[in-house]
Amino acid sequence: MTRLRFVIAAICLLTSSLAAQESAPPPVVGTWDLTLTARDGRPLPSWLQVHVSGNGVLVGRFQGVVGSVRPISRLTYTNDTLRFAIPPQWEAGSADLQFAGVVAGDGLAGTITDPSGNPYPFTAVRAPALRRPTPLWAPVRQLFNGTDLTGWHTVGGTNQWSAVNGVLTNAKGGANLVTDAVFTDFKLHVEVRYPPKGNSGVYLRGRHEMQVEDSVVTNADAEATGGLGAIYGFLIPNQNASNGAGKWETLDVTLVGRLVTVVLNGKRIISEQEIPGPTGGALDSKEGAPGPIMLQGDHGPVEYRNLVLTPAR
Repeated sequence: MTRLRFVIAAICLLTSSLAAQESAPPPVVGTWDLTLTARDGRPLPSWLQVHVSGNGVLVGRFQGVVGSVRPISRLTYTNDTLRFAIPPQWEAGSADLQFAGVVAGDGLAGTITDPSGNPYPFTAVRAPALRRPTPLWAPVRQLFNGTDLTGWHTVGGTNQWSAVNGVLTNAKGGANLVTDAVFTDFKLHVEVRYPPKGNSGVYLRGRHEMQVEDSVVTNADAEATGGLGAIYGFLIPNQNASNGAGKWETLDVTLVGRLVTVVLNGKRIISEQEIPGPTGGALDSKEGAPGPIMLQGDHGPVEYRNLVLTPAR
């Protein structure tokens, strides 16, 4: 009887151990901040999320260097290598984008091959949680002095920004405008005016685009962009509170860690929702580091005024 009990106990222990091994998620599950290397050596930001669906199937989301986040219906993980393929979005070429990454310690390294067949080596680190309590706030600071571009610099394209009668004006599509200063958590007040079918954006920490666009017109991309005040591709406002093209819009944003609140024209359209990762067009994918405010100027004309930021102490 004693021997039988021992055998039964051993079988139970073995079964429990095997069940635990089978239920343990693969090490690729989680959220990853990617840095690709362009052919000219420039670092390019990207983002990946992997999780288990149902009986062990790996699914996820991928954010490319540009465009909006897109779903991944299935990923495979064998021989320490994570692979998936997704259709092209804004990339040139008609083939699928191919991803292959090998686990290296607590990171990933591999190659992304774009739909035209161009390889981009990448490294990836686990994205930080960025869970922080509400901070104490420092004194308010003006980001735009109303007379010139002091405190700002441009990136990409030709500069089309200037100060016109106290308004920060982008005459036509050109460079993006970036603050010299960087910030962690903050409250931001900004007023913006755009023409019909206008398109711009305010990048929080230079990584998370708060969409600026004409939300009144019918837009084929409305579901992806989310309209005025959305966090591009990730968070969609609970209502369209825009005034429309040619009128000043008021946006008040609070960003603490990943939690963002957006108030548009006095209406809370996003309330303490978590931004999963960098959006398309981000300056980098270093989510744990402070970052600047960036105004998107590459799409067309837009005007900003009364840019006021309250940083965390």
